[in-house]
Amino acid sequence: MGFVICGLAFISMWHQIQSNRTRSIFLVIGMGILLAAVGFGIGYYFGSGTAGLVIAMLIWAIMSLIGYFQGDSILLASARARKINPEDHPRLFNVVEEMKIASGLEKMPEVYIVDDPAMNAFATGRDPKKASVAVTSGALQNLNRDELQGVVGHEMAHVRNRDVLLMAMAAVLLGTIVMLSWYASRFMIFGGMGRTRRSTGGGAGAIIIIIVAIVLMILAPIFAQLIYFALSRRREYLADASSASYTRYPEGLASALEKIAASTEQLKSANQATAPMYIINPFRKQGMSAQNLTSTHPPIEDRIRILRAMGGASYTDYTKAYQQVLHTSKVFIPPSEAAAVGIVALRHAQPETAGKLDEVERTRETNNALWNAHNFRIVQCPCGTKLRLPPSYKKSEIKCPHCGRINPV
Repeated sequence: MGFVICGLAFISMWHQIQSNRTRSIFLVIGMGILLAAVGFGIGYYFGSGTAGLVIAMLIWAIMSLIGYFQGDSILLASARARKINPEDHPRLFNVVEEMKIASGLEKMPEVYIVDDPAMNAFATGRDPKKASVAVTSGALQNLNRDELQGVVGHEMAHVRNRDVLLMAMAAVLLGTIVMLSWYASRFMIFGGMGRTRRSTGGGAGAIIIIIVAIVLMILAPIFAQLIYFALSRRREYLADASSASYTRYPEGLASALEKIAASTEQLKSANQATAPMYIINPFRKQGMSAQNLTSTHPPIEDRIRILRAMGGASYTDYTKAYQQVLHTSKVFIPPSEAAAVGIVALRHAQPETAGKLDEVERTRETNNALWNAHNFRIVQCPCGTKLRLPPSYKKSEIKCPHCGRINPV
């Protein structure tokens, strides 16, 4: 029965996913136009607007291809994520596998861990057959099973809804625009002004165009970032709705978001280009409502209230809660399609509690996963002590700190 419900859910979601995809393609094209404008402005400033435009379009084509084929690898590397195996962290792999089945994905995503005490997660990949889910060590240590399931379900929804490819490509394009603008502005300030005046003849019209070019280079990265944020914010609500449907327990994600929002830890490996990839804005300030155009995500408080207002776990329930909490008549899914899903009943919380013993166990399993991910070697002392040695340890023996025995490495 569960598989039938999931199948109907995917049919009802197809309209929204297609709409999102079309809108996103236009937004990415808009970023390409911005890049072309920056290229023309830089080229004109240095003598040939046409040459600058051609170079910018060539860069756009190359970076788009890189974003398509290698965008996931770039994002994982920038986040300092390390791939782990099922034996490294069985609980995380079990949760990812559960959400893979619930979401109907054909292939199990690769699983990564980010060594960072901040609680967060993201997904990336070219398509559902080549996807990855990354969770920080802070999230693994502090979230119980229901909360972790809600977070992973949210990220799997991004994979299922094909958000991750466009977000990866947009991140690469945004980085390109920012990089070109930064280098061009520095070159103008520190060495290009005099030569440019000579090459343009110093006319009033040329000076005006040069000023416009400079303004464009300053504003283009800002406009590009606003476009990028527009790609992200609406998708977060849709991913929350999908996670609630997959887990049949909206409180799990709501509780996880509440914990993450209350944390004071800032994610060290994130940057402005990758921020919208995460389940929650890694640069948010505690207690600050990010209800403005520069926010990468919808307000956390609204997301939590919507999830807790759900009377069931279907997309219809999420739409009703969304309308009730935000006082809007906006509809995520056409009623005729959402009705095909039927009723998705809520389930009870899983047995695991958030007590101190579980926190200790979660910390232990997370540390083990990190040690394995960083290729630590294990030396078992006869006294029962496990000695973990980093790859940089080159000595042939080590002394046990407990019993004093010298153990060969």
